[in-house]
Amino acid sequence: MHYLDYAATAPAPGFVAEAMVRELTEDFGNPSAQYALGRSARDRMEARRETVAAALGCKKEQLTFTSCGTEGDNWAIRAALWQNRRLGRHIITTAVEHSAVLNCLKSLEAEGYQVTYLKPDRQGHITAAQVARALRADTALISVMLVNNETGNRLPVEEIAALLQGRDTLLHTDAVQGFLKVPFTAKTLGADLITLSAHKIGGPKGIGALYIGPRLPLPKPLLYGGGQERDLRPGTEATAQIAGFAAAVEHWQANLASCRAHLSALRAAALERLMTIPGLVEIGDGAAPHILSVSLPGYPSQNIVTDLGEQGICISAGSACHRGRASHVLTAMGLDRRTAAGAIRISFGPENSLDDVAALAEALAEHQSRRFPML
Repeated sequence: MHYLDYAATAPAPGFVAEAMVRELTEDFGNPSAQYALGRSARDRMEARRETVAAALGCKKEQLTFTSCGTEGDNWAIRAALWQNRRLGRHIITTAVEHSAVLNCLKSLEAEGYQVTYLKPDRQGHITAAQVARALRADTALISVMLVNNETGNRLPVEEIAALLQGRDTLLHTDAVQGFLKVPFTAKTLGADLITLSAHKIGGPKGIGALYIGPRLPLPKPLLYGGGQERDLRPGTEATAQIAGFAAAVEHWQANLASCRAHLSALRAAALERLMTIPGLVEIGDGAAPHILSVSLPGYPSQNIVTDLGEQGICISAGSACHRGRASHVLTAMGLDRRTAAGAIRISFGPENSLDDVAALAEALAEHQSRRFPML
């Protein structure tokens, strides 16, 4: 199998699974329990929080574990709006955000909030100048992702943060696709809230984290319960998933430069090979090293994905969350129908090799040679 869909999810290495198994079978205490088994579980959990926080460049007290990126996005947005409830009910975001953000904002519009959706250019770029023009006195929140999950474009979160100096408007960024793939820390990014997820870096599904900056001293919880996570996120902590998350982070941190270089080299090699296919075009600028979006105009992407999948080559037609629906990202970019319909996303991980790139290029060229393009 040639797995090239790491932006959807990544396989968990053996050491991640082993860390989780130990937590499930041997060190299985509840971190809230007061006897030794529980205290030991709590100590390990806090050490793992420190591991993830260190990779983000923040204090461990600023990091709260969540179940996933979607929960983190929803919580961040609603906590920021509660914090700024007296400032106003205006929100700025982009038309290319993940559905976890867009659908949350859609529900807030039904509650009376006003949302400005910034549109990208045909290369998928959003500028800080667009944000500046959209800012209002009653803008309570700006939510802009760090790396787009379909095009790999990096959005100017740092520049947007600079715009907000001296303002009460809060800034949230979904950094799920960018964490450890592109260089940043909580301080250099400047966002008040940063969403992370483990399974994009080889950790398990079902665990993420939310960075909560100093401008939200008492953030409103999304849920209410038993007081875990410093009264911010109730429910018995998912200690096995947390163990896997930290193990994956440790591995990336130990091999950060080589992993990023490897991903960049694979992306460059894939683009060079694929651009030899007649008519194929690149979508976006792919600033992130692990995502390559291309189109074979006239050849429906779902047919490509199905055909290559039957050959053991796993790619996607865009975000895994679309499930066959038209991509809102490509629609917002204003791509013509044939180009948008032929779009595929290739995304790389540390386990990929040039053999995967060669298999993809050969299969895609062969698909084109024996399929008739749509009109």
